[in-house]
Amino acid sequence: MNTLQKYCVVLAALAAFFFSRDAAAFIIPETLKLDLTWTGIKAGEAVMEVKDNGETVQFVSKANSAKWVSKFYLVEDVVTSTLTKAAPKDSGLNFLGVPSHYRIKVIEGKNRKDREIIFDQKGKKATYINHLEKEKLDFPLSNITFDALASFYYVRTLPLEVGKTIFVEVFDNKKLYSIEVQVLKKETIETDLGKFKTILIKPVMKSEGIFYRKGDILIWLTDDEKRLPVLVKTKVLIGSVKATLTGGKY
Repeated sequence: MNTLQKYCVVLAALAAFFFSRDAAAFIIPETLKLDLTWTGIKAGEAVMEVKDNGETVQFVSKANSAKWVSKFYLVEDVVTSTLTKAAPKDSGLNFLGVPSHYRIKVIEGKNRKDREIIFDQKGKKATYINHLEKEKLDFPLSNITFDALASFYYVRTLPLEVGKTIFVEVFDNKKLYSIEVQVLKKETIETDLGKFKTILIKPVMKSEGIFYRKGDILIWLTDDEKRLPVLVKTKVLIGSVKATLTGGKY
């Protein structure tokens, strides 16, 4: 995998997988627009949305490579997470709902993915389907479990205390992981949108997930009730990749 390919895989990841207080941390509908840059050069865009569909809530993340990148390595990724609003009474979950369906459709150069997960939270089971390889498998779950995208929004609703660590159960790539999210420090940063008081967090990934990355992922969330991801950084084999919030509806 060359450097440009590795960049583009991370590009998709930054759109699809962020980790981030009570469910009022984001307003529905919410739209976040981000620029994706590699070593300071814009190479793509991402949009993350929250939609209220009545009985369900849907998180949708899209990532697309810039025209100059697409000539060499086209990226068109769509990740969708659907939550059922009514959580099991014994779950103790104070959130919008529980994940019921996850779908990831990826075009990254010659690489293609079309996978979905159907969550049976009451029955404590996850059904994994790989549409391209005609594979369908069932896996047991122990507790309320999130997919990779929903976990970001869930962590945004939790109290984030510097020096503390949060763990989230995530089913990804046919495996169940307890993802660790470290709350590192508070910091004031500046982007094109202005200055922000932020909380810096670092998810410690154990899963393969949907992306390749060389180093740690660092995420700056606004230190307010919205917990907006204003900046994300990660290193790749050569240089670094950055996702910066540029606008939206929030």
